Formats: sequence, structure tokens, C-alpha cells
Amino acid sequence: MILMVSVQDLDEALQAVKGGADIVDVKNLQEALVGSAHPHVVRQVREAVPMANHASVTLGVVPNQIGTVAMAVYTAGVLQATSVKVGFMNTEYDAAVETLLASREALKGFDTKLIGSLFADNPLYDGLDAHHMPQLAEDGKCDGWLIDTLTKDGRNLFDFIPEPELRAMVFEGKRQGMSTALSGHLRVDDLDELARINPDIVGVRGAVCAQGERTSGVYWEAVAEFKRQLDLRQTGEIDVFAATPAAASNGGGANGDAGNGWVIIDGTGKTCAGIIAALSEHMSQDGSSFVEVIIPGVLNTYDVIEWAENEKHSILTQRKDPDGAMRMLIQP
Repeated sequence: MILMVSVQDLDEALQAVKGGADIVDVKNLQEALVGSAHPHVVRQVREAVPMANHASVTLGVVPNQIGTVAMAVYTAGVLQATSVKVGFMNTEYDAAVETLLASREALKGFDTKLIGSLFADNPLYDGLDAHHMPQLAEDGKCDGWLIDTLTKDGRNLFDFIPEPELRAMVFEGKRQGMSTALSGHLRVDDLDELARINPDIVGVRGAVCAQGERTSGVYWEAVAEFKRQLDLRQTGEIDVFAATPAAASNGGGANGDAGNGWVIIDGTGKTCAGIIAALSEHMSQDGSSFVEVIIPGVLNTYDVIEWAENEKHSILTQRKDPDGAMRMLIQP
């Protein structure tokens, strides 16, 4: 999991980067429920923030005007935003797909990633249900997706979609090879649940502002503490599972019926979705060799375990390297 902090201006973006945010997400909290920042703000942030720290753009709740949305997406590409999020509330499913496909076309020639977004509390506004998100992102040819909230009455993401359902959606997104992001008034107290779900990206604002108020400015000290707490769960120093899945025995009989070779898949630098995609591709071509996969971060091992169980592969051993990476030996 990496940390995305929502910012409204350059000063907040620099505070977020100083605190260790991996992504600064530029938006305008004063425009409708959530809206777009002015292009000059995005340009200032993109020019000041190192490329190692992603600078994304949120378009918020987009209108049902496909050309207008495509033009805004194109502008995000021109401004070299790392990604652009296109969010839907009162939009029919087919219209949302058409809008995303037009946005995909608008980004041709740019490195900017297309992120589809739905809001967990959309039913309050008779909007498109967020459970459609994985399929909508696939049909709209997105690079990833975000589930957020619009409500400002103290409720957050988990008040609208429970942990098991979010976990299932995130895992489906990873199977599709997409980046997955969760946001929506999240706090440090929500990190255990978030870690068990293990999205690629956790998005926050209020939790890293003064007094926890999202209308106050972002402070680097709060960002640093949230990032520290996130990393404690990522490395396994805080165990967020009541009972970890038991590793399969390292014993007998495997060698007799096992495959013809030993393959190493190095997941260093890959997202969890990338690791699962690499494993799936290899297994489809070689269903006999043992596979040793190197997995950065303890939390990602749970996703690989679930993938292996679903695909009927056997996990023979697990061990932790000195650098914190996990090594898992899988027999097809």
C-alpha cells in the first residue's frame, strides 16, 4: 500500500511530499461535492513535485457531457499528471463506459493513467452503485480505479461498504491487473481494516490536516505519522490478522510428483496485481515447474495465498528475507 494525500495548492503539496506521501492528488474541495483544480495549480504542483512522487488530478463528479470530460482528461495529459480520476455519481452505466472510452482515446500519446472512480455512498444520491467499479473499469479500459465517498456527515467508506465486500472488489481488480485505491474520510483507526483489504493505494486528507479537519491545511507531521502507521502494517510489525494462514508443510512427497524445474519470479518493484499477473502468465505456460516468488511486503502474501488457493496451487514454504521481502515456493 502506498499513500495518496489530497491537496488543494502548491503549499499543501509540498507539505505532503515532505511528510512522505507517495502521491499528491490535486483537487478542489470548494467546487460542488468535489471538483477539479485550476490548470495553473496542477502545473505548479507538477513542476515542483519530483517525478518520483506521483502528481495526480481529480476531476471529481464529472458531468454527463462526454466531450467536456474528454477535453478535461486531455488537459491532464498535457499537464503531465501521473493519473486522472474520472468520477461518476448520477450517470447510467453505459454512459459511464462511453465517457471512460472517450477519455482513454483522449490520453493517446500521453503517459497519464486513466482511473475510473465511483463513490461508496452513491445510493444516497440515486447514483451508480460502487459495486460496479471493477467491471466498469474493465469495460472502460481504465488503468485502475478508486472508490471514494462524497458524504460529509462524519461517515466514511466502511459505513457504506463492509470490509469483506471491499476486499472482494480489490482482489478482483488485482486479478484484472489494475491498480486499486480506496479513500473516503479514512483515519488511522481504519488502517487495520485497510491493511487486510490491501489496496494498492490509500487516499486521505482530513486525517493529515490540522485537528483532523479536511478544510484545514495539510501538515507534513501528520502525513509522516500516517505513513509510519501504514508502513508498520505493511511490514507486518503490526499484525492486522487475528490468525495468519498457516504455511504448508515443507515435507514429504513433493519432489516425487513435482515439476521439471525451478523458476523464480521477482516481484520487487511490482504491485500486487503485477505479481499475480506474472504468476498467472507463467502458470498458463508452464504447469509443472516449482515457482519461487519474491513478494515485497507482508500484506501482499495474503493476496498471493488467496490466488494460489483459488487456482488450486500448493504453497510449500514461506520465509522472510532480511530485507523484509517474503519468499514463497509454489507447486502448480
